[in-house]
Amino acid sequence: MRVVLALGLAVSIAFWPSRARAQPPEAPAGQDHSHHHPAPLQPTYVPPPSDADRAAAFPDVEGHSVHDNAVNYLVLFDQLEWQSGQSADGANWDARGWVGTDRDRFWFRTEGTGADGRLAEAEAHLLYGRAIARWWEVVAGVRQDVRPGSPQTWAAIGLQGLAPYWFEVEATAYLGASGRTELRLETEYELRLTNRLILQPLVEINIFGKPDPERGIGAGLSSADLGLRLRYEIRREIAPYVGVVWNEKFFGTADYARAAGDPVGGARLALGLRLWL
Repeated sequence: MRVVLALGLAVSIAFWPSRARAQPPEAPAGQDHSHHHPAPLQPTYVPPPSDADRAAAFPDVEGHSVHDNAVNYLVLFDQLEWQSGQSADGANWDARGWVGTDRDRFWFRTEGTGADGRLAEAEAHLLYGRAIARWWEVVAGVRQDVRPGSPQTWAAIGLQGLAPYWFEVEATAYLGASGRTELRLETEYELRLTNRLILQPLVEINIFGKPDPERGIGAGLSSADLGLRLRYEIRREIAPYVGVVWNEKFFGTADYARAAGDPVGGARLALGLRLWL
């Protein structure tokens, strides 16, 4: 019996200090500290922050420059090439460029062909462009035809930009002398095979409202050009390429070509250089 009492007394003494430590201290009357936690103590080996530390952590940040009104420019020679096919060999060019801001720009376009040492076709555009959406802008201005036939001036208005899936699109309507009209649709795409090798398909369609016998143009669907060019970018600004282009004349325009003894269409090999500034 004495042994049992001694063991009970020993167990009570052993557990009594831990139970006392587990009890929270009693709050003074009228105060409730159930939701208050003591602030963590800062380690003694961490020095308090100085004014220099605060200045380094919160420096004065200057506002970044806004580029919306900055004047930039681009000159792109998309096609500088020599074409060879069943008909006479000749040169071909297609260039464009702009100068202005992100919202307002002045554009120029020029394209043409030469054969047998003479200028076969040549035209130039001077346009004002106004951005209407993130990837689209409206352009308006003039186009001057130099060849074929006598010089002719057109008023131009169009829409150009980047369609879904990264198709570059140009749609331009023209109004010329004697009520002549034309609609030109052009789209191209750049398929990047590697970081330097790019395949570029291109389609251009021309539709005229009235015939123009002097220039060998019939009403309706006049011509279509398809191109497939593979270029290698030595640098982003310089890229030689090789390709195949196909041209076809339709309806009245094809009749004028046959009467003049010119080919109605066919494929040609193209060797050229693409560069931009």
